[in-house]
Parts: sequence; structure tokens; C-alpha cells
Amino acid sequence: MEKIVFVKSDIRDFVKTVITEKIEKLKNFIEFTLEASRDIKKTPKYDSMREEMQEEIYQMQRQLAALNDLKRNMAKVLNTSTERIQLGSLVITNKARFYISVSLGEFFFEGDRFYAISPESPMAQKMMGMKSGDAFTLNNIHQQIVEVI
Repeated sequence: MEKIVFVKSDIRDFVKTVITEKIEKLKNFIEFTLEASRDIKKTPKYDSMREEMQEEIYQMQRQLAALNDLKRNMAKVLNTSTERIQLGSLVITNKARFYISVSLGEFFFEGDRFYAISPESPMAQKMMGMKSGDAFTLNNIHQQIVEVI
């Protein structure tokens, strides 16, 4: 069986791009919703609709702030290869591939499934400091660390 080689810098760039694209998409949604709310007639009959749109804008602005935090946190993620798991590590286990960076969740890169997880997540906390060959159990699921990049 041929070993798959992952280039961590490519995965890092991909995660940064995904975050940037989500930010741009959300900015467009906010702008669209603001324009739509301006077009609603200024009569009491439409007050509840305007209020709902304002609430929607507020929620999107909160999501935008969270995405901007992710983007800022990605700047702190190391791109160097290490033997032990730390912030910036790409961890290949017998069950999954984890990129310890920001809490972005599941993503697909070049046809492979990865999970971008925060270093504060229980999974990352469990793996921190471990190295290739180590094993751990979380939520009754046993995993063997195959490789740390």
C-alpha cells in the first residue's frame, strides 16, 4: 500500500483560504440584507419584518467576528514539523486526520477528510505532547497515532 504524503503548508493555506472565503460570503450576505432592509417601506405594517432583518444582521455580524478571530488565530499556527503534537501539528491516527489549528471542523483537502480542531478541544488536549506510535482513548474510541507532521 502506497503511503500518502501530506504537505502541511498546503493544508494550512487551504484552511486560511476557506476562512477567508467564508468571511467574504458572510460580508456579502450582510450587505445584501442591509440593502433589502432599506428597501422595506417605512410603515408600522413592516416594523416586525425590519426587526427580524436587524436580528439576522446582528447574528451574521457575530459570525463574522468569530470568523475574523479564526483568521487571527491561524496566524499563530506554526508551520514547522515537530515530533510531538502541538499547535500546528497535523496528526494522522488510525481513525482520522486532525489539524490542530482552529475550530473549523470537517473539511476535505485533495479528496481526503480532515478535522481542523482547536488546541483547546478535548481531542487536541488528549493528544498534546504525544508522538507517533502513542495511543489514546477518548469517548470510548481508541486511536493509535500513526504520524505527526
